[in-house]
Amino acid sequence: MTVSQLLEAYARSQQTRLHSNKARAVKSLPKSSGYVSIPYWGLLALPAAAGLGAWWSNAQLSKHAPHSQRYRPRYADKATMLRAANEIVIVVGKDAVSFDGDIIESHGYSDWSTSNSAGRPVAVVYPRTTEEVSRIAEICNKHNVPIVPFGAGSSVEGNFSSPHSGICLDFTMMDRVLAFHPDDMDVIVQPGVNWVDLNNKIKGDGLFLPLDPSPTATIGGMVSTNCSGTNAFRYGTMKDWVISVTVVLADGQVIKTRKRPRKTSAGYNLTSLFVGAEGTLGVVTEITMKLAVILPDTSVAVVSFPTIKDAASAATKLIRSGIQLAALELMDEVQMQVVNRHGSEAVRKTKWDEKPTLFLKFSGTADGIKGDVSRVQKIVKPYAPMSIFFARTKQEETDLWSARKEALWTMTSIKPEGYSIWSTDVAVPISRLAEIIELSKEDSGNLGLFASVVGHVGDGNFHQAVFYETDNKAQEQSVSDCVHKMMQRALEMEGTVSGEHAIGIGKKECLVDELGNDTIQLMKTLKHAVDPKWLMNPGKVFDFL
Repeated sequence: MTVSQLLEAYARSQQTRLHSNKARAVKSLPKSSGYVSIPYWGLLALPAAAGLGAWWSNAQLSKHAPHSQRYRPRYADKATMLRAANEIVIVVGKDAVSFDGDIIESHGYSDWSTSNSAGRPVAVVYPRTTEEVSRIAEICNKHNVPIVPFGAGSSVEGNFSSPHSGICLDFTMMDRVLAFHPDDMDVIVQPGVNWVDLNNKIKGDGLFLPLDPSPTATIGGMVSTNCSGTNAFRYGTMKDWVISVTVVLADGQVIKTRKRPRKTSAGYNLTSLFVGAEGTLGVVTEITMKLAVILPDTSVAVVSFPTIKDAASAATKLIRSGIQLAALELMDEVQMQVVNRHGSEAVRKTKWDEKPTLFLKFSGTADGIKGDVSRVQKIVKPYAPMSIFFARTKQEETDLWSARKEALWTMTSIKPEGYSIWSTDVAVPISRLAEIIELSKEDSGNLGLFASVVGHVGDGNFHQAVFYETDNKAQEQSVSDCVHKMMQRALEMEGTVSGEHAIGIGKKECLVDELGNDTIQLMKTLKHAVDPKWLMNPGKVFDFL
């Protein structure tokens, strides 16, 4: 059987399931709603013709054409979407569905992102269980309504924008730790669990989830974007810690990708398929994760360099040395000026050299850390005339590392009224890191705008943030050109356009440049197989055609 025949057979099976779900949903509706206080409740009485726009517009095209040319989804109109939202009220209750304008706006637009779409969801739904998410998906599938998952809202590439409107699923209420197995060093959680809260709950057992993204991040969002953070040098990214996921597919079907053992060679690695997929293949409702042992001792050191090239070159040498650093981070001279003037009180206790600075985190035994510090001093000495500054107390350790953790927040706090921040990231092979950072800073400097660089240089990943006047289209275009030049340069160096922010809306074109049309077409084939109506977070990663 050909791929086209397989897809056609799958589509027929989905139609059969759709009609079954439709009959079941209609049967379950109450004879009298009684919810007159809910906005748009009267829409349930609208004629079925209101949803005529909810079917595929090109279904009659040649059966011999590739599916991406045969099918272009046409989603429900607003009236039908609102009717679906009110059916969802029956499933989850009035208190779990919001039609409030401010809430809808905050779930469709982000100040963090320069890639917002004009669309907004018609409602925000707060499910509590996998079963509720499944019922919601069945209703959305029946009416051809897009589903957009929402975690903490801190993504920067328009990952939770709603370009085709639809229903936004906010996982705030799904914040339970379902099971904790300290002897097995794993945990099962719902997607709304905050990673900092999780680590606080389990640290008494000497375990932690060793990623370190934004402190507001939730596990579901971390899975969606395959995030990392400052600990990536030693501990990798989210994909390295996810054992399995429970997923609700577009038609409401619930699957679990595998069981709990640390290793398996049974079947396809479906877990990795959903990690980093940005909710475009299904909605992740449970996550089983490995945990790491909290090492007995930690410390922090900082060292400043004359130039950004010196700092990046020293970082490359440290990486090649084999020293088991827990983190290796970079902040440029602009960012150091910002923390000196606008950092927290704890950070401003230190008078920082306003030069490119490496932040190093050590973990292990006290003797091991002492030996690592000595080796680091020898490696960085040719690049920096001053000695390394080593935290002498636990409080100093916290204060020093806070300067790095506060970098993003400090930048946003100084943003003038009427300005936006274009924040993006790339990653390259470590040997090209110094070169791309130096060239990127030169390009942004030529704009004459306020710009800074911070980076997880331990794994070749860095971020650049540029301020520009929100209403100055020429300035915005100049920044866009600069950012795209950086991404193209990363690709020329055999790197990637996104180290940890994912693709969202903002980097779709560059993803084609990175992977090529054939690879993107395979991704579309996979999506079409599991989501034939393209309801799951549509418009992200790639477009329909």
